This record gives sequence, structure tokens and C-alpha cells, in this order.
Amino acid sequence: MTTTGPPTPSSPITVHRLLQAYRRKELSPVEVIEEQLATIERLEPLLNAFVVVDADGARSAAVASAERWARSEPRGDLDGVPVTVKDIVAMAGFPTGEGSAVTSDEPATEDCPPVARLREANAIFLGKTTTSEFGWKGMTDTPRHGITRNPWDLDHTPGGSSGGAAASLAAGIGSVAHGSDGGGSIRIPSSYCGLVGLKPTFGRVPQAPVESPFISLVSNGPLARSVDDAALLLNVLSRPDLRDWHAVPHDPRDWRIGINDGLDGLRIAYSEDFGGATVEPVVAETCRAALDALADAGASVTEVGPIVEPLRPQLEEYWKAGFAARLNGIPSDRWNELDPGFRELAQQGMGFDVHGMAQATAARARLVEKMRRFHLRHDILLTPTMPTPPPPVDVIYHSPGFDRWDHAVPFTVPFNYSGQPAASIPAGMSGTRAPGGGPNLPVGLQVVASHFREDLVLRAAKAILHTIGWSPAVPPVG
Repeated sequence: MTTTGPPTPSSPITVHRLLQAYRRKELSPVEVIEEQLATIERLEPLLNAFVVVDADGARSAAVASAERWARSEPRGDLDGVPVTVKDIVAMAGFPTGEGSAVTSDEPATEDCPPVARLREANAIFLGKTTTSEFGWKGMTDTPRHGITRNPWDLDHTPGGSSGGAAASLAAGIGSVAHGSDGGGSIRIPSSYCGLVGLKPTFGRVPQAPVESPFISLVSNGPLARSVDDAALLLNVLSRPDLRDWHAVPHDPRDWRIGINDGLDGLRIAYSEDFGGATVEPVVAETCRAALDALADAGASVTEVGPIVEPLRPQLEEYWKAGFAARLNGIPSDRWNELDPGFRELAQQGMGFDVHGMAQATAARARLVEKMRRFHLRHDILLTPTMPTPPPPVDVIYHSPGFDRWDHAVPFTVPFNYSGQPAASIPAGMSGTRAPGGGPNLPVGLQVVASHFREDLVLRAAKAILHTIGWSPAVPPVG
């Protein structure tokens, strides 16, 4: 990571640093994009993070951006910034594959809201990144596209479902990445790959279409190398779009304002067993080392208990029913082309009825009330993002060895059901604490606030990273 002096085109620099380099004429978007495309060509055979690379489009956009910067007339907040888009949303001119062999190969005719906002900001699209099929799981491997790998250790998953976004960004491809999060799909891969990943309040970032059975769980947001970059992307992505009737009224603030205010005055709680979760010792020790650093710096953190009851008994059928709704729209003669794990759970969800839906909706309401009462006493909740380090790529997701509720989403999915803003930030690396040394893999810390308080999430996240002395790092494959 280059922090002083002129950056080079191949430096995995932050958006802020890149825009500064353009402004000072230290770099040109053309040379940055050429280096980015060369990096993709070198690393893609190892990572398998892209569904499609739009080299021609990126080069054309870079030339136009370079001309604007040469005149000192950039347009948009991200002029010349290389970005990637998760292949679960519509991007004009390209199919929306959703990681599946059964989706249409017809190109989208218009951008979804997040892509439209990025395009208006004059970001440069490198391509579309891999996702688990329909975003169903926290690993990224599909019958159609194969296995996406973690640049910190190619034998391990980058997480999912925004796995391609995280793997490529961590390896130095792009300056920021688009992701979506319906159960942890931004925060999980951010934790596994050592990134900052922000899931905004539900409705903060408009989305379309809105027919998905999981629409009320999903938030689009950024994966980034810094909290400042995540805040800048929130500025862009949260701009209004008439297509989403779920969207909250637009807040025109600059989310970077107040981000440097530190932890003073914030009432911070930490829960290691939220919802009855159990974490592996290496994760617990890494997160507690970060908490010790906060205490040494004078921050006051209150340890709290589970806070809420386990959600699995109340909401597992709701999850399966959403998969069943998707399966019902696929011709049965093509079911054998699906990820077997997705198909099995979707078929289990076929019997979920209106009564079950009402019970699940009531459970969500109770969760929201519980968390609102909690935040009357605490501004910020910290938890581990994940209960385990990144598992090997050959682990079977939602199996006895890696159960979804126990090992993947106990800390993330509650805040999809509640709709609260939450971010994953790097807490440290596992290698020094893993038994026998073990692989050196990132461990994430989750930062949660009450509805519409992304400002507190961003402020606390930046202060914590500053306190523990974290800075973006280049993994072995990068």
C-alpha cells in the first residue's frame, strides 16, 4: 500500500488517494485502467472472480475520463475510478446471470439503480463479478462458474455471495466494489478478505426490480479499502431512484462529515454470543485483541450477553420459502442444473404457508423492537462478523461441518431481518493465534447501529481501525 509520494498505477490505493493523484496529474485514468486490466489477466486464472471483463468499455471510459481530468473538469464523484459490479444486478448491455445456468443470456436493457448511480458518477466498470447462485450462500462456487478463491489463501473461500467482488478488490483489482447483502453477503466476504464492507439501512440504497421474495432483507452497498471510501460510495449509491417504492426519503448529507469524530461519547457494547452464537477461539482472541486496543486508548466497551434469542427456530422456514418461490419460477426440467444445496433447501420450503409467513413476520417485528430498546442504552454494538475463519473451498455449505446458522450467518443475518445498518471491518489476522500456526487469514469485527445511523457506524468503524493501527494490505495473491 502506497501511503506517501506519488502512487503507481498498480498500487491498490484508496478512492480518495486515486482521485488526489488524478487531480495532481500524478496518474491518468488510461494508465490506471491498463494496469488494472493487466492485473485481471494475471490473477483471474487464480481467483476466478469475474463473470465478464469489459476491457473495451473500460478503455473507452478511461480515455474520456482522462480528457476531462486533463482539462481539470472531472464530472461526478468517481470520475475515472475503476469499480466492479456483482453479477446479481442489472447492468445495461450484459446478462444478469446471478451465478446460475438457468438465467437468461439476454443482455439487460437498463441499469439497476446502484449501477445507474455509479455510471452517473463516471466510475469506470471493469466487469461483473461472481456470486453464489441467486446469492443463496456465504461461499462463492457455482455449477456454472466454478470456485472463486480467497487471495489470502487460494485453498480458502472469499465468502459470499459477493465473493468475486471481495476477492478481486482484496487482490488489487478495482478501487471499490459493488455488493449486495441479504444475509451477510457484503459483510461475510469483507470479513474473510480483510476489507471494509457496509450494509446500509434497508431502503437507504434504492434497488430494482423489487419482485424478489427477499427484497425486504437486501441492501446494496460498497466493499472498500477504507471507511472513507465506503462513505463516499454511500453518497453515490443512496441517491434517489423512482423505481423503488421501498426506498426511504433521500438524505442528501455527505456521509463523510463527522467520520473523524472518534469514539468519545459513544456508548459501545460487545457481544460474542449474540443470538446464542458460538465463535471459534481464533476469532474470539482476534476480536478481543482489538477490544483491548480500544480499552488501552481509553474507550469504554460494555460486554453484554446474547441480547436476542436464537433466530433459527423462528425464521429458518422463511428463508427456505424464499428459495422455494425462486424455484417455482424455474422449469422443473432444468432443476438438475442448479446448485444441489440451493435446490434441496428450496424444495424443503415448498410447504411454507401463510400462517408460517405471519409467524415469521411477527418474529421480525419482535427482533426490531428488541434492538430498538437495546440502542436506547448503547449507540454501537460490536460483534465478531463471522464465528469462524474462512473455510476451505471444498467445504459443503449448510452441511453438518459448516452449518449456515451456526457457522456462517449468526452475527450477520439478524440485521438483515431488522434492517439496521452494519459494517464489517478488519480486526486482525488469524495466523498468530491459530493452533499450530494455521493459515494467516483475515478476521472481521462487525459494527452495528440503530436504523438510519450509518453516520455512527462509519464514525465508529474509522475510529476502531485507527486505534488498532490497521491499514490496507496486499495479500499473497495480489
